[in-house]
Amino acid sequence: MLNKWEGIVLKTQPYGETNKIVTFMTREAGKVTAMARGAKKPSSRLASVTQPFTYGSFLIQQGRGMGTVQQGEPLESMRHIREDIVATAYASYAVELVDRLIESEKVEPYAFEVLVQALRAIEEGYDPEAIALFVEWKMLPFTGVQPILHECASCSAVDGEFAFSFTQGGFLCHRCFHQDPYIIRLTPTQLKLIRMFYSVPIEKIGKLTLKKETKKFIKKISTTIYEEQTGMRLKSKSFIEQLERAPQLFGANFESKKEASEETENPQADEN
Repeated sequence: MLNKWEGIVLKTQPYGETNKIVTFMTREAGKVTAMARGAKKPSSRLASVTQPFTYGSFLIQQGRGMGTVQQGEPLESMRHIREDIVATAYASYAVELVDRLIESEKVEPYAFEVLVQALRAIEEGYDPEAIALFVEWKMLPFTGVQPILHECASCSAVDGEFAFSFTQGGFLCHRCFHQDPYIIRLTPTQLKLIRMFYSVPIEKIGKLTLKKETKKFIKKISTTIYEEQTGMRLKSKSFIEQLERAPQLFGANFESKKEASEETENPQADEN
């Protein structure tokens, strides 16, 4: 059966001297893996379209066993992501997270849209660190963790001061702080941002600009959930941490990129 699917190349691995095994996240069929014969040859018509991050339309022949990529047409090449090491690092994290959380051949249109919107935003020059945070929060339900963020996880109150509780699985209002001695208190802005990361589509946000301290604070919460509650630790995150510690070793102007992204406040996410 010959299928035409819209998809994103999540990863590739060499197979023999000239072939690639390519994993796609597709809109129509979920995560699928197929052989791209000859794709390692620079002259191959499949060479460029099977590069990681490529968003394209693919003809995949399926039968018994692994399918075969017959043809591919790029819809968006994501050239900036591949050429900028900081963009590559955060895009790799988003891609690896989706790859780890989505089962093969299980159709997940929401996860597909999250990834498309994230890669598109990074490609267009949005703060890649903030976009990675969006992906983390939006993919949480696929880990089995569904934090209660619209009301108090204990008494269902929607007013008052709030904090984040790992033991209660979401926000606690000030009336219920006593239930968890390890709550993380939240400012109104931090509360609003976490809700936005979790529920608002990336494409609806605009040019979101966050302070370094804000990103660090929210990242600490999501990292704790992923690493301590789900046990996930991604290789791409280790590379991001290396970049943050010593950007000069990678020829990356990492710190200046982050500082520049924080010079202007976003009207939709006022942090004053």
